[in-house]
Amino acid sequence: MSSTYQANDGPAYERFIGRWTRRLGDAVAEAAPPGGDGAILDVACGTGSMTAALAAISSGRRIVGIDVASAYLDHARTRTDTGAAEFIEMDAQQLLFEDDAFAAAYATIALNFMSEPIAAAREMNRVVQPGGLVAVAGWDFRGGLVYQRMLWDTAAAIEPGAAKVRARIFSHPLAKPDGLGDLWQEAGIVDVTRRSLTIRMDFQNFDDYWLPLLGGQGPVGGYVAALDEATQVRVRDAVREAYLSGDADGPRSLTATAWLVTGRAT
Repeated sequence: MSSTYQANDGPAYERFIGRWTRRLGDAVAEAAPPGGDGAILDVACGTGSMTAALAAISSGRRIVGIDVASAYLDHARTRTDTGAAEFIEMDAQQLLFEDDAFAAAYATIALNFMSEPIAAAREMNRVVQPGGLVAVAGWDFRGGLVYQRMLWDTAAAIEPGAAKVRARIFSHPLAKPDGLGDLWQEAGIVDVTRRSLTIRMDFQNFDDYWLPLLGGQGPVGGYVAALDEATQVRVRDAVREAYLSGDADGPRSLTATAWLVTGRAT
């Protein structure tokens, strides 16, 4: 995983984004069910959101989640919605499984944070049986992730470092509409298709939006938590104004769109 991604606190990750990746996982599982009857692999499973979504539709099948973040795996093992899923610490870019070991494999909100995503894509192709589903989902950062767009665009007007982080995340090749599809084709995966999936992030109030960022997880949380106190307050107050948008504090429902790319292993 890229050194810019902080991944050291499972509960903090759940409060920050895990509660929303479970919603996305359900949408991915519905749009791209695994098919077949063999084992399923969840690559870079984090705290187990996609694993739980797969368990909900794949009763009785072996499901394996792998990740390099031991803190996230520790949290995943405490979940009660992942059935008998196994969680193993392992690098997605060098999977320790035999060829054709799985009927399907998924990677959700992960590959664009890896140092060599093409290695992970090729490994997923290798360990899935020929013709098996290989699916990947990634946020549409520039065009479809409102909660981050609101933060980065507001913060960039106050603090130059925000503009640099925004540029790095939003200009990443895998964040672009064709990025994940091109990656799948480069990895030798065939019958590649792309679609978008949209969920809603429902915040109770501004604190429900802001406080999870202070857990320091991922590039967003890492940026906010690293700000000096005075700058963090300035950014917080400006983002709060954007969140409120002239109305009283309270619930907000923000859209979050991801690209879903599927293909068949060779």
